[in-house]
Amino acid sequence: MHNKIYLVEDDEMIRTMVSEALGKWGFIIYCVENFQRVMEEFEEIQPDLVLLDIGLPYFNGYHWCEEIRKVSNVPTIFLSSASDKMNIVMAVNIGGDDFISKPFDLDILVAKVQAVLRRTYTFKENEQQVTYKEWSLALAENQLFYGDQMLSLTPNETKILALLFATPEKAVSKELIMEKLWESEEFISKNTLTVNVARLRKKLSDQGVPSIIQTIKGKGYVLVESDEE
Repeated sequence: MHNKIYLVEDDEMIRTMVSEALGKWGFIIYCVENFQRVMEEFEEIQPDLVLLDIGLPYFNGYHWCEEIRKVSNVPTIFLSSASDKMNIVMAVNIGGDDFISKPFDLDILVAKVQAVLRRTYTFKENEQQVTYKEWSLALAENQLFYGDQMLSLTPNETKILALLFATPEKAVSKELIMEKLWESEEFISKNTLTVNVARLRKKLSDQGVPSIIQTIKGKGYVLVESDEE
């Protein structure tokens, strides 16, 4: 089965280079045709991964990522020359799974696409569901259950929780989580992980369910059924 990739990029030269580079590895590339119909095209294609530029006609990449996250947890990688810390944190905060700065090496792009797909889909094949007390994490569906409540997660949020569910009530270091999530620290800082965890905690809080992620200063995070931070 060949993975489908939806490329939302307004630079024709970059579209051509990326399409050719990924096509050589068997990926099926769909380039955006109408920048006002990104969501319609997304629904029609049902891609396995989205490559998304930030600076786009009509609406920027942040807008489209937020729209995609309303209906799908498909992995999304941002491509942008705006590679300052604020943009990287913003991209992760709204649901991006990785960030590649322009200009980029095509071999690095291919490697990152393969890594994100491997983390997202192969990761789920090993185990379908893990539990902790009243909590249940469905890996394939990116869903967290607490009693009769269900929370939809992004792939990164699922992976963070899966690592914590693997050793409940024992601290998991930030370094280990970063290594398992991104496999590279080229564009990743501990602040990026902190943003992911903060967003996950807010999602729990917004649903009115108790927090299960506790920070252990100097050690990392731990899965524990407690309202304490």
